[in-house]
Amino acid sequence: MLSLIRSITPFFLLIPVSLFAQNTNWVHTKATESAFALVSGEKAATLVFEDSEHSVIEIAVKDLAKDVERVTDQRPRVQSSTEGIEGAVVLVGTVGQSAWIDALVEAEKIDLSKVEDQWETFLLQTVEAPLPGVDKGFVVIGSDRRGTAYGVYELSKAIGVSPWYWWADVTPGKAEALYLAGDTQIHGPPSVKYRGFFINDEDWKLHPWAMRTYDPELGDIGPKTYKRVFELMLRLKANTLWPAMHEVTKAFNIYPENKYLAERYAIVMGSSHAEPMLRNNVTEWTEPHADYNYVTNREGVREYWRQRVEENADFENIYTIGMRGIHDSGMVGADSDEQRIELLEQIFADQRAMIERYVDAPLEEVPQMFNPYKEVLDLYHGGLNVPDDVTIVWPNDNHGYIRYLPDETERARAGGSGIYYHISYLGAPFAYLWLYTTPPSLVWYEMNKAYDYGARDLWMLNVGDMKNSEIGTDLFLQMAWDIDRWNLDTLPDFLSQWAAREFGTEHADAIAGVMSDYFKWNHKRRPEHLQWYLPHGRFAQSPLSNDETRERLLAFEQMSEDAKELWEAVPEELQDAFFQLVYYPVRGSALANQRYFGIEQYHRFFNSNPPRARQFGALARAAEDELNAITAYYNSDLADGKWRH
Repeated sequence: MLSLIRSITPFFLLIPVSLFAQNTNWVHTKATESAFALVSGEKAATLVFEDSEHSVIEIAVKDLAKDVERVTDQRPRVQSSTEGIEGAVVLVGTVGQSAWIDALVEAEKIDLSKVEDQWETFLLQTVEAPLPGVDKGFVVIGSDRRGTAYGVYELSKAIGVSPWYWWADVTPGKAEALYLAGDTQIHGPPSVKYRGFFINDEDWKLHPWAMRTYDPELGDIGPKTYKRVFELMLRLKANTLWPAMHEVTKAFNIYPENKYLAERYAIVMGSSHAEPMLRNNVTEWTEPHADYNYVTNREGVREYWRQRVEENADFENIYTIGMRGIHDSGMVGADSDEQRIELLEQIFADQRAMIERYVDAPLEEVPQMFNPYKEVLDLYHGGLNVPDDVTIVWPNDNHGYIRYLPDETERARAGGSGIYYHISYLGAPFAYLWLYTTPPSLVWYEMNKAYDYGARDLWMLNVGDMKNSEIGTDLFLQMAWDIDRWNLDTLPDFLSQWAAREFGTEHADAIAGVMSDYFKWNHKRRPEHLQWYLPHGRFAQSPLSNDETRERLLAFEQMSEDAKELWEAVPEELQDAFFQLVYYPVRGSALANQRYFGIEQYHRFFNSNPPRARQFGALARAAEDELNAITAYYNSDLADGKWRH
């Protein structure tokens, strides 16, 4: 394609895997005197947890065993008791849940002063003689159930298993032996208490894929798919999910096993700004839409909410309070902002009374949130009084810029603040659902600013339907876990470190360079936003000069060539992952630009120079054909049911 662009330049003048890339300080493939042998020779350490632990601990430990096998081809034995243990052992437990933890504290072999009574915190450490008859062990100890699970998955990541190993086919490198250094590590508490993402606009990829491939017996996004979502969340140290909610998908709670699955994985369930009280109005409100009206049908709406609170009260939830219309529309029933404010304050009181009745905790300790999204922010500024213990989750403008941040008085509220942030959006006037193109620098700037202004209680990321959003999701959740990890000095290394983790160190800087250019050029104009006129409006030429157009297209084509060379250079087992995470977005956005500007130049020369117009038309058609071809490949499924686009 580059040759075609260059051939018509005059017209444009008119118009190998490196294991442990981020963990070399404490995971090694060679033995040292003080290191713990996770795998050595043909022996793997036994992984031990107590059967009294929460189910998420068992899930994490069994996943660790699979991860060790992915790297070494040896699967450790998993045991739910310390009895009869011999040889090397990894002990996994939660403060207050294991006798062996108490014994190690009493013997002064571990210090939990920075772990106990903390939120989602964990300790990693080698220990001499942790049990009778055991010379050396490695302990993973959490302050609570999620802290322990995060610690286990931290070990998985350290041995080279990407959080995206399944969702993006990132195959880990191989090693014959794994040794863990002895220095004590303490991770946590997290910078943001509740952290997660919103599966939104799942119509285009996630739902069709789950329906055909992973939950075909349901023909829907069902428990099998959510099991994979929950595992990914734990590997990314997320804890909160707003589930898929479009009409194509049945509501999360329609399948009773979903809420039990969330509890098994220790995931906190919530719901979006348009779905109060854990309800999915699009599929669960079966009465006429006009009856979802708190003025004319208060008792009907109250009973609808009450049922869900009663059903789910025993699980860990964040209750969204307030009310909007069905599926992201304005609230009905009031005729003025003054009436809407008065009505919302009554709704707050009624909803909180339900929570107080059914949830076995003081009302002020039950997590609740209010999201003044779109028109609701105007009501908040108009005087809406939000209960002090409710977290206000401030919205962005759907395109990466936060609309409002708390002032000094708001920062003093007991409920604190959070952020609802988009890296994918469906809505007028311009949606962007196809490729992830929000620069990491913009995500960092906006979320770092939000944190500095006190928004530290809940960060929620709209990821569309998950695929294509991997880089942005990673950065967002890394910041939510540790706000200090990325700063003005280290942020330029983010893409290199991401590439090293996914593809090894050999090509990491080159991959980062391609992706840096990708974000630079797509931020100027997203591939979904190339047109310079509103949808259904009159065609208008772009304001770019001919030189600017040519520069843009040549930059994208050079990116494509570089990405293709790297795709061929990475190890074969990583080429599927590279296609998904790098080549497809780079080449896809390049082709989108070639298609659009080819059509634009076709219109420009249609009357004055038909031969030139036809050349540009051919460029656009060729780009369209290639885009269709690589998208078909991206959307192909592997026979074993693994996610692969």
